[in-house]
Amino acid sequence: MFGFRPDGRRLKGIDPIVQITPYLMPMRCDAQVFLEHKIDWEAMTRYIAEKQQEGQRLTHMQIIIAAYVRTVSQHPEVNRFIMNKQYYSRTNCTVAFTMLKDPQDAGKGETAVKIFFDPSDTIWDVRDRCERTVHDNRGDQPKNFLDKLAAFLFKIPGLPTAVVGTVRLLDRYGICPGFLIHELPFHTGMFITNNASIGLHHVNHHIYNFGNTSLFFGMGLVERIAVVEGGKTRMKRFLPIGITADERVCAGSYYAGFFADMVRFLSHPELLETPPEKVLYDKRAEYHVPKVKPVEE
Repeated sequence: MFGFRPDGRRLKGIDPIVQITPYLMPMRCDAQVFLEHKIDWEAMTRYIAEKQQEGQRLTHMQIIIAAYVRTVSQHPEVNRFIMNKQYYSRTNCTVAFTMLKDPQDAGKGETAVKIFFDPSDTIWDVRDRCERTVHDNRGDQPKNFLDKLAAFLFKIPGLPTAVVGTVRLLDRYGICPGFLIHELPFHTGMFITNNASIGLHHVNHHIYNFGNTSLFFGMGLVERIAVVEGGKTRMKRFLPIGITADERVCAGSYYAGFFADMVRFLSHPELLETPPEKVLYDKRAEYHVPKVKPVEE
């Protein structure tokens, strides 16, 4: 309300052509655009193997998240969202994903989690935050707020409809309680899914009208594509990522710079081992997140 939300600050002085788009496309499903990037899987895998020899654990998904966090630190325009046709600078850098409660038994169900990152995080900070969150949410019992809330709501017929409708209304006018927005995975800068882990191809997943997700990344099965290197043709492996973006968030030139930098970091993950020289923020939208303790083996 009055330009302040628990997760953002109202933006002013936006280009009128950009600012009018929420009036032309009031819902995120109106403004979805679909992209596909093929990342050098071989380069990422070599990097992971090298770090494993040094005693450092890493996954492809953690590298993608680390590249996103680093790129947001240089392109804050992409970390914006639209609510009630108004533009907001997000006062956090968050990534949400769905995880199996027990990777050995899919029958125990899934849960959705959201992780808060500091824009100065290195790839090791990102890994530690991801591992800590996954560790804390393992097990077949409800661990996080969303699981407990859902379990409670469905005990009473009609209550889910009333609660979700109320949250939508409060969220629209910026008066939804901060603790609720903090916990809900649908209020995030990026949602990512690893379809390859369950043997599926990459997808261009929808971005939810509930909440304020701006980007959705869908990792898929590795593909072999013919490339020419050194004058010779060979089959090279790439990791396809389907990307769905809310085109209203910023001008296309900002998105172009954002994705170009993401591809650069994914092709050279070693660049993520040190903090950025400088972090850029939108006005009145600076934020910081304390480090977390690594998960002990």
